[in-house]
Amino acid sequence: MFRAIAATAAVSAALLVPSLVSAKDAKKAPAPIIVTPSELKWVDTPNMPGVQMATVSGDPSKGAAHFFIKLPSGFSAALHHHTPDHYVVLMSGTMVDNVDGQDHTMPAGTFFQFTGKKTHTTKCTEACTLFVDSRGKWDVVMEKVAAK
Repeated sequence: MFRAIAATAAVSAALLVPSLVSAKDAKKAPAPIIVTPSELKWVDTPNMPGVQMATVSGDPSKGAAHFFIKLPSGFSAALHHHTPDHYVVLMSGTMVDNVDGQDHTMPAGTFFQFTGKKTHTTKCTEACTLFVDSRGKWDVVMEKVAAK
């Protein structure tokens, strides 16, 4: 009987420890962020006519951030890269990125990522809205292309 009680106590303690750790970790967790579409604050992007950005967490001008970008229909960006690794979901529209000489036509709902300063071109054949998870300060670095 002592073994049964000891076993029960050990199991109870094993079950209790994770709940205490979880409660402790929960106190350290940052507050949740919930932003509805009507709460997005769209701002024009300097030097990129028609492009708008709405940040939901972090600050893309300083470091890692999560934000939406709107690109107008007909938007086109020549060969460029972004310094931070980033992960993107195309929320609406149709976009064509050319990577390594190959066009990738992406409908709404497409996920893509560019890491290691991957060069690419971007076109929106119809207005695009993207959600970006950027792991560092956001930038657009235009590539020098040799004149033909």
